[in-house]
Amino acid sequence: MTTLNIRIEENIKAKANKTLSSLGLDMSTAIKMFLSQVITENGLPFTPTNNKATLRDRWDKQAFYALKNGKIYKTGKDVLADLL
Repeated sequence: MTTLNIRIEENIKAKANKTLSSLGLDMSTAIKMFLSQVITENGLPFTPTNNKATLRDRWDKQAFYALKNGKIYKTGKDVLADLL
């Protein structure tokens, strides 16, 4: 048996403990289950997803970058000429 030490924000740990407790699990058991599934699946046992706020933030950053660094066209013909 070995010991695993991790650093994590207190609020995340508290929320996770509360959720796990409602499932009848402690943190150690949940982490053991997760690591066992990583081995079984040969990867993450779930598909990571972004919530709407994360996706919106990413889109805003991309849009801001495009506005700041993109090329400005006066007409649709100018756009087509540049594309072709």
